[in-house]
Amino acid sequence: MIQSKKLYGTGVALVTPFHEDGQIDFASLKKLLTHTAKGVDYYVVMGTTGESATLTKEEKSSVLKFVIAHNAKKLPIVYGIGGNNTQHVIDEIRSTDLSGVDALLSVSPYYNKPSQEGIYQHFVAVANASPLPIILYNVPGRTASNMSAATTLRLAKHKMILGIKEASGNLEQCLQIAKEKPTDFLLISGDDMLTLPIYSIGGEGVISVLANAYPVVFKKMKELAFTGNYKKAKTEAFKLIEINSPMYEEGNPVGLKYLLRILKIGNGQVRLPLVKASNSLQKKIDQIIAKK
Repeated sequence: MIQSKKLYGTGVALVTPFHEDGQIDFASLKKLLTHTAKGVDYYVVMGTTGESATLTKEEKSSVLKFVIAHNAKKLPIVYGIGGNNTQHVIDEIRSTDLSGVDALLSVSPYYNKPSQEGIYQHFVAVANASPLPIILYNVPGRTASNMSAATTLRLAKHKMILGIKEASGNLEQCLQIAKEKPTDFLLISGDDMLTLPIYSIGGEGVISVLANAYPVVFKKMKELAFTGNYKKAKTEAFKLIEINSPMYEEGNPVGLKYLLRILKIGNGQVRLPLVKASNSLQKKIDQIIAKK
């Protein structure tokens, strides 16, 4: 099983660049891997930011293989496999070539709105079937149900459950997890703006959207937080405040892909039902970047 310390720091939830015709733009993906390797500690492939909901199984596999093949720094790789049909998640894990993958990121079941016991049993079944350690993903804004701290702590006892990406935005819940979790269980921020607060309560890192564009900011923030220099760490965190909100205004990763276009990585193309950044959002992002 992977040593949990390999996943300390910043995981970048990689976008999937597309050509104008909707096909995957592997040349831009290679540029993104080179850019993010300047500061991140591991890659997250096929998270929400990668538009996994609109990629075929074959496309997901081709992206994963490409990332593995172009991982110059040999960073750990976390791959997203989750859903609201427990058996389907298990089947997908069993039918996916996971060679070169270090851990799986699995979202709490969405749409069904299961009870806490249902969430617990879902993840136990998935973890029992998985050959790789699982990172739980709690994101109530997308799933319409919250995985409570008590449920997370129950699951933390499972030998194949490595940690949680906490995107509830509830710091009290995060504090409860931090207080009672096993030492080697990872508390990972699922919200870029809460990265520093999560570090301050004993969390181990972030799975980040903005690290696609600003990997070095996250690197500095991590290094300063890990040495207890929160005064300087907050200076890095403050650099992200203004740009963060526009990233989600028209759905993730619409704003981010436009920001990456400014950085000459990709063309901003997304897949329906998402659409490219509107003129007003582009203007807003342009104005923020012009101040930097």
